[in-house]
Amino acid sequence: MIVKIINKSQHELPNYETIASAGMDLRANLNESISLKPLERVLVKTGLFIELPIGYEAQVRPRSGLALKKGITVLNTPGTIDADYRGEIGVILVNLSNEVFIIENGERIAQIIIAKHERAEWIEVQELSETSRGEGGFGSTGVK
Repeated sequence: MIVKIINKSQHELPNYETIASAGMDLRANLNESISLKPLERVLVKTGLFIELPIGYEAQVRPRSGLALKKGITVLNTPGTIDADYRGEIGVILVNLSNEVFIIENGERIAQIIIAKHERAEWIEVQELSETSRGEGGFGSTGVK
């Protein structure tokens, strides 16, 4: 699958690090570093613009190492980039740690995954089929 991309950053294009990687790292494209205080959030620009084929989305997800080591994650996980969006890719980061985190230019701040999706067609009905779970909600399938 081909994805058109414009790179207005000073960094290389995102790429797969291994043959089995699902995601590619996104880098912060900054003129000056950002100081992210505990519980603060910020939109970090990447300098990347993409054109996805219809039927695909790009998902912006946290980097596990950044989350574990520094408490930094993507606030709207996963963030969805629709095929008809042409603006700059931005990442909403939040600091869930107790320490200030400095975001530097070129820092790997998130990962992007390109995924195929389906479009649903709603059919209104009066009842749904029965299952063993029924209306059981959160935690209803766990061991008691």
